[in-house]
Formats: sequence, structure tokens, C-alpha cells
Amino acid sequence: MEERDDDVPLTKTKIKVGVVYSLKKGIESKAIDEEAEYDNIETVVAINEALSSNDVEVINIEADQNLFDKIKHEKVDIVFNIAEGIKGRGREAQVPAILNMLKIPFTGSDETTLCLALDKALAKRILSTYNIETPRYLLIKADDFNIPKIKLRYPLIIKPNAEGSSKGIGDTCVVSTKEQLVIELIKNRELYHTDILVEEYLDGREFTVGLIGNGQNLHVFEPMEIVYLSKTQADYCVYNYKIKQDFQKYIDYKCPSTIERKIIEKMKKQAKKIFNVLGCRDFARIDFRLDSNEEIYFIEINPLPGLAYGYSDYPMLASFCGMDYQHLIRNILKAGALRYGIRPYNEDDHESIQ
Repeated sequence: MEERDDDVPLTKTKIKVGVVYSLKKGIESKAIDEEAEYDNIETVVAINEALSSNDVEVINIEADQNLFDKIKHEKVDIVFNIAEGIKGRGREAQVPAILNMLKIPFTGSDETTLCLALDKALAKRILSTYNIETPRYLLIKADDFNIPKIKLRYPLIIKPNAEGSSKGIGDTCVVSTKEQLVIELIKNRELYHTDILVEEYLDGREFTVGLIGNGQNLHVFEPMEIVYLSKTQADYCVYNYKIKQDFQKYIDYKCPSTIERKIIEKMKKQAKKIFNVLGCRDFARIDFRLDSNEEIYFIEINPLPGLAYGYSDYPMLASFCGMDYQHLIRNILKAGALRYGIRPYNEDDHESIQ
């Protein structure tokens, strides 16, 4: 448990929670998903309403260039962090780093974990040393754009290396020839100006697994299967940005899945291992895909998953598992508060995480 400066747990009849967020601005861009990772104000309002109670006062704080001064002024007891940061490969670390510097408690993973997880290739490299299987991949650097001889097996899927919310995963992201690969790489580089991940495409079933809590109280939700109602690109199925925008038309979510129980249990065990290896805290969501032999492969992890009510995968899978939106949001806060010894969120009369 992390302690405050005076090593005395914070005990109040009411705690002040600052919801820190990055908001969509409607910026015009060549990339239709330019602001995919940012939140709508409706999500902020929903979190605010879920947290507000007799023992929790909530204030909203946008994570803009004035965040440092605003957060010092508000004197919150703990931050509920959903901010994506402003710019760069390490942008998700910006808010946690500021909060740690100011010694302000916050929910979710710290700056180091968020940096690691957002960099897909780096996360894969680390997890491979713990015998976590992941599709073979190649990283194309933005500042040294040289397409080497490809030793991977086609078809391949192309995506920005350090983006979330399926940003940069378009309608032609799966390629089956060298010519298609070059076209997709050039297009991706011009739109997103970032390192590009080239990864072997797996044609098996797809799952996402949510986790909540810490240590002995870490709970792994049942895996939610993403079932495609039709192919999304030629002969391939890809959970891309366009599909997510109109998911009711293209996707059926299954939780619990009909797949064999032994596969589900293995997937949940791997999710827990990945969560702990990368030093995640409080909550996260992990994506897996099976190959044609039903072997499990790690695709990516999001320790800062979307919390949009009725849209984001994380609250959706929690709901399938019997945890409604209000309890989910309050349990994330509870998980973070307990790490810092903040009361009233370690009192027995508050809802259990599990």
C-alpha cells in the first residue's frame, strides 16, 4: 500500500475526487480518427454521476496545458484519471507523472506502465520474456522509413505502434502482398507520422478480457468474445475504428463465450499474468486472438481503457458479468483509494470489487 507523506491514511466524512480527462475538440484532420482516444463530455458526465454521493464530491478537470496549476489549486484527495495526454509516444504518462510529482493520489496505472503498454512492440518484447505468445511482428520506424525484407507470413495487419482506440486501423489494414504492404505503410505514415507495427494476422476467434482491483483482490472478468456478423475487409475480420463506430451493425458480443472452458481459464490466467508483469493497477483491458489451432496469442493491453457508457468494451464486458456502470466506476475509485489508505473507501459498508 502506498502511504501519503505523513504516513497517516486520509480519513474524512467526504472525499474530493477530481476527474481528469482529455476532451474531443472536433479538430479537422485528414485522419478521420484523429481524436479517437479522447472522450466526449457525455463520458465525463456519466463518470461524475456514478461517483457523486454523500461521501464523494466530484469536480471535473480537463487535462490541458494548464493542468499543473489547476490540479494544485483544486486540492483534491484523489484523481480519477482517464486523460490520454496531449502529444507523443509517452502522452498517457503525462498526467500520472504530474500527479506523482505533486504527490497527489490517482486511480489507474502509473506513468511507467502506461508508457510501456502504449508502445505495442515494447510491450510484446517484454512479455515474450515471460513466455506470453504474441504474433510475430516487425517495427517500421517513422524517422528511418525503410521497408526491410519481410520475413513474416502473409497476411499481415498494419497499425500505428503507439495509438489506442483502434486509431490508424483502417479498412485496408490487412495486406496479402508486398505491393499492398508498401501502399498501406506509406498511407499510415503520412496520416499519423509515427512508428508502424507490422504483425502477422491471425484468423481465429477474438476476445477481450477486463481486470479490476489489485493484488489478492484482483478480479478477472469472463472474456468477452467479439463475434463478427460478416467479414469487415475481404476475407478478414478486423475490429477497426469504423466497425467500433457502428458496432451494432457489425458485431455481436458474447459473454460468456461458448468456447471451451479450458481456453477461457487459460486466457484469464494469462491476462492476470500480463497485468502483474507490466505493473498495472486498479483496472485494465487485454486483447487476445486465437490462431486456427485455438492457441492463445496476446495482441495488446490497455491499462487506460475507455469508459464510455453503452459504447466502450470495458464497461460492456463488466455489465455482461453482472457489474453495472455505477458499481464499475466506484470500484475503480475504490481500488485506487485502497492503495493509498484513503477512507471511506476501505470501509466495510462500501460495495465489494468482486
